[in-house]
Amino acid sequence: MPDDPQTLVSTEWLEQHLNDPDLRVFDASWYLPNSGRDPKAEYERGHIPGARFFDIDEISDQRSEMPHMVPPVEKFISRMRAMGVGDGHQVVVYDGAGLFSAARVWWLFRLMGKTDIAVLDGGFPKWIAEGRPTEDMAPIMRDRHITVTRQNHLVRDVTQVASAAKLGDHEIIDARAPERFRGEAPEPREGLRSGHIPGSKNVFFKTLLTEAGTLKSNDELRAAFEAAGVDLAKPAITTCGSGVTAAVLSLALERIGHRQHSLYDGSWSEWGMYDDLKVETG
Repeated sequence: MPDDPQTLVSTEWLEQHLNDPDLRVFDASWYLPNSGRDPKAEYERGHIPGARFFDIDEISDQRSEMPHMVPPVEKFISRMRAMGVGDGHQVVVYDGAGLFSAARVWWLFRLMGKTDIAVLDGGFPKWIAEGRPTEDMAPIMRDRHITVTRQNHLVRDVTQVASAAKLGDHEIIDARAPERFRGEAPEPREGLRSGHIPGSKNVFFKTLLTEAGTLKSNDELRAAFEAAGVDLAKPAITTCGSGVTAAVLSLALERIGHRQHSLYDGSWSEWGMYDDLKVETG
């Protein structure tokens, strides 16, 4: 698939551009609470040269009881400045799973009005498998100025999602595994009901990836959405367990030219918590 510095770039593209003065690379690895993996420790053992560690849990709204909700604009600005990420920079973000949490940071940058950001296709596993360079030292970071214009249309809250579910004027697309969507498997977070948002469609994010962990071709992506009954003529709201893999769906929609998509930030961590919100199973 062609490289696009606003959505997805190949390992080959990144290695060719590693020494560009305006390039900034993020390791945005994050794992489910029950995975037994420590993303920060893995970053410290080895990462793509020049990469900064993007802590999804820390660069969030920590006033919220829900996990890694969108940070206030001021917090995003201060963290990016401190990491030397500013206006005019091309950002590439990757993760240690292949293509899992990096898309969340891609979406977050877009929410903040920054479009010069791409996900590394295949992530760190592909980079390592191809024998590309790594280092274990954190880069020297100098403060940079960054301007942010929040794009509110790219995010949805529980009230907006409940309205969309009732009216049926959006496609609500859930990235969780089918057994979680159907309510047959327990949620990894305690205290949540099982099932899905009424009327939502299930596109498990892994069905959009190849065996090698790269994003499938645009034709295959389109086919996966259509196979799940998604009407691509409608605006879409992506959702998942906690707003991470929903962004893989958002990235795929953007790749196939579907521009009217937003992400439900609270996702099932919020919807599954409130008894007054309807749940479907099966």
